[in-house]
Amino acid sequence: MKPKPNSQTRNLVLVLGDQLNPDSAAFDGFDPAQDAVWMAEVAEESTHVWSHQARIVLFLAAMRHFRDDLRTRGVTVHYRELDAPDNTGTLHEELLAALRELSPQRLILVEPGDWRVREQLRGAAHGVELRPDRHFLCSSADFATHVQNRKQLRLEFFYREMRRKTGILMTGNEPRGGQWNFDADNRAAFGQAGPGNVPLPTAFPPDARTREVMTLVRTRFANHPGRLEHFDWPLTPAQARITLDDFIAQRLPHFGRYQDAMWLPSGNQPSRPFLYHSRLAAAMNLKLLDPRVVIAAAEYAYREGAVPLASAEGFIRQILGWREYVHGLYWHFMPGYAESNALEATAALPAFYWTGDTEMNCLGTTIRQTLEHGYAHHIQRLMITGLFSLLLGVKPQAIHEWYLAVYVDAVEWVELPNTIGMSQHADGGLMASKPYVASGKYIQRMSNYCTGCRFDPAKATGENACPFTTLYWDFLMRHQPYLARNQRMGMQLKNLNRLTERTRAAILKQAEMVKASCA
Repeated sequence: MKPKPNSQTRNLVLVLGDQLNPDSAAFDGFDPAQDAVWMAEVAEESTHVWSHQARIVLFLAAMRHFRDDLRTRGVTVHYRELDAPDNTGTLHEELLAALRELSPQRLILVEPGDWRVREQLRGAAHGVELRPDRHFLCSSADFATHVQNRKQLRLEFFYREMRRKTGILMTGNEPRGGQWNFDADNRAAFGQAGPGNVPLPTAFPPDARTREVMTLVRTRFANHPGRLEHFDWPLTPAQARITLDDFIAQRLPHFGRYQDAMWLPSGNQPSRPFLYHSRLAAAMNLKLLDPRVVIAAAEYAYREGAVPLASAEGFIRQILGWREYVHGLYWHFMPGYAESNALEATAALPAFYWTGDTEMNCLGTTIRQTLEHGYAHHIQRLMITGLFSLLLGVKPQAIHEWYLAVYVDAVEWVELPNTIGMSQHADGGLMASKPYVASGKYIQRMSNYCTGCRFDPAKATGENACPFTTLYWDFLMRHQPYLARNQRMGMQLKNLNRLTERTRAAILKQAEMVKASCA
């Protein structure tokens, strides 16, 4: 039932789709007798990039569950559903209409996660009270202090600072285990035997509320990419906590060692797309789960002896280190950061990124998994889909829009720096000290994707040359003057200099054929 307009509304709290936290600063001083909540589903948030159907369902279903929970608590919620006959489809216009109808004395909003959304809402409501997002452990002001007087920004420096500040995995002023990270212990492949019987994460079959959203999305966004047959993501704080507890008990003990490994099941092996990963990013990014709770659970498991330090540290570093770091970078350097293109890449994104229809087994496998589940883990993103885009020379904004569209956990503050900076090196090294480039041999080492693939990762030229390997050498030649200024690229350029002129010419010719096939 739609609540009746309340002409006496004191504070109208605007809750966005990635702010589903009843303990957020927006609710400080909230009085159900005088105040109300406003939420809106708008088509623009699903169409400004060509969003995966599962991503749309995740946001809308989680929003409706949050609305229902607030109403059971006696909170007045003015809620605009996507299929309302007079829904204008934009957040800007919907908010203007709500302000005219409800005439609140004050509009309150927690800092949005996207620059675009923040500017939209500022334009719609002058004088809106923006409150800080307490979800994060490092505020924008604290990150600005961290940036001051630093010639280089590096995750490792930030991560150590956050460890000291919070005391997480610390013994006094020293890191537990005597070292700050155990990355060297966390790069194992599965080997020929494969990952074994990895425990599947807890699944949440769609309830009636979620099924109504799925029906809506299948109708309204029928031409959007992705499928919904496997949709079983956590949509409430209670489900998110179950997901966390399941991960800590079932997969975190092996997460560290195998977090970079990739695997394609063969024969009668069941699909295990999540391997030892947590499946928590979407819940955290919608604010269904506080990162402090996640970190505390992992640290407690280590201190109780249930999880090795390398696994606990590797997982905590992704949250306390990397997640906080990219959030700080995003807000410190936007909006200009989004247009970065240090390598002057201009190629179009290949059409097979939307279908998975490619002979490259690693790319086809990763993209098809993405279309089926709205998910791929960080190495699949960085060293498969992201690596190919970087080597091919795709315009970074094009691959950014693809990542933002196809993954259920994608919100711009986390996705954009990871893509522009970490994956595509488009920021010129602001975020990562070197481009993350490798040949097909890396993929062969970390996965079984090359088994049965018609391309040979050891070959850069010839009929069965691996496009990754061809484009790897082409990339080094194309950007050699730029890369020569980077000490961390010394070994790769040394190997490049060993190639004869004849070999270089053959690689360049092969690379042109690969590029033509992707156009």
